Formats: sequence, structure tokens, C-alpha cells
Amino acid sequence: MSTENTPAEGLSEGPSESPFHDESPRDEAPQFVLPLVVHIEKAEPPSRTDALETAARAVLTILSDERSLGEGDDEGEWARVMRDWQDARIRKVVRRARGAEWRKASALPGIAVTGKSAEVRVFPPVPLDGWPKELAKLQVSGTDLDDPTEPGAPDPLAPVLWLNPELDMSAGKAMAQAGHAAQLAWWELSSSERDAWREADFALSVRTAGAGAWRALTVSGLPVVRDAGFTEIAPGSCTVVADHPSLRGRLRLG
Repeated sequence: MSTENTPAEGLSEGPSESPFHDESPRDEAPQFVLPLVVHIEKAEPPSRTDALETAARAVLTILSDERSLGEGDDEGEWARVMRDWQDARIRKVVRRARGAEWRKASALPGIAVTGKSAEVRVFPPVPLDGWPKELAKLQVSGTDLDDPTEPGAPDPLAPVLWLNPELDMSAGKAMAQAGHAAQLAWWELSSSERDAWREADFALSVRTAGAGAWRALTVSGLPVVRDAGFTEIAPGSCTVVADHPSLRGRLRLG
């Protein structure tokens, strides 16, 4: 349920330029990881799709939080570590917690984001070998999430993160990949487009694309997440395409 064992867990916008993929100066920088903890109680686990969507929204929430922004005298308390994290490999780790573990994790500085059934807490980045003890002890794998009913059609006016239909990813892996895709879309948006998304509470859907649609999406010019291949799937695999209406509109105009 983790990308922790993925030293080059990658984000890429295209097949030829992948600063998170092969050896690069980013490998020489201090390495950080963005922790995400999903609340999973045995009796009432969240649905898989809602967990993926909530994780993606959590990533966007911390990216846009005032504590993550600014420089110099206007620097937020998380701004420096957020920059350090983004200057190196973009790593995200999803862990699960329940009961007392969740309560202890919730006491740490971070942001809780809720969905319809899921709750995900995102924390400012930490060094690879410097996890807080409350998070370091949490389980990384062992929980499967399902959708009790088939997710409906996504809102065509809202962003959609399209999953590769040919890949079988664990819930944690897919949550991290959805977070990557949301981050790629965020980087591509203008300030006004970011503000509009934030005001909409980062509305988005995560869905699995049809086989034919997936092939078209990967060559459409929309941001594509490519995995480094250290866990679960082959290196270079396209995992998610970030289909944001604003980016889609630019492609049509171009």
C-alpha cells in the first residue's frame, strides 16, 4: 500500500522528458517523502475510489496551503521543506491507521481531508530516514479496498484522473499515483485556474479508462504519470493521465 520502496517513484509529462525517472541532479539533492495516512477501520473501510479521490485532493490541499507557500519574510512554516521535497524526487507514501494509531497520527501537524467515506491526513514532507515515530510504525500494506458499487460516470466539467486499465495496482499504490497526477495538473495551471479549483474544494474524479480511450489519452498532450517501476509494475509504465478541463481546452485551442 506504499510507494516508500520506490526510490524513483516518478512523475513525467511526456515520454522524452522525465526529471523524476532516470538519473538526474534531483538524485543528488536531499530526499524527502510526502506522507499520507488513510483512516481505515475494520468495520467500515472507505470505498476504493473515494480513497483515491480523497488522497489526490489531500495532495492539492497541502500544495495550496498558505503554510506551504511564500519566501523570505512571507515564508510559510512548511514552505522550505515543500520546496526541498519538490526539488528532489517527488515521493509519496500511503500508510493506513485505525483507532489509537489514527488518533496519534492526527495529533501531528498536517491536514485532514475527507471524502464521502474516506479520510486522509497529509503531512509536510519528511526526510526518508526521519519519519516521526507515530507515522513510522504504521502499516504500509495488507489492506485491500473495494467499491461496493460501480462508480458512476465522472462529471465532464470537473477534472478526471484516468487510471491505466491494464495495470492492477494496490489501493495504496493507486492513491499515490492519483496524487502524482493531481500534482502534475496543478503545476500546469495558471494562478486563476488554481484559485478556481481551490474554490471548488478541488473537485475531481478518479476513474479507470477504457482501453481505446486510454491509448488516446496517453498521446493527447495531457500530463501523464510514469512509474519508476520499483514496486508492483514495470518501469516506465503510464499509470494515470490528468485530464483537467483547462488543460484539455488549451489542447483544443492549440
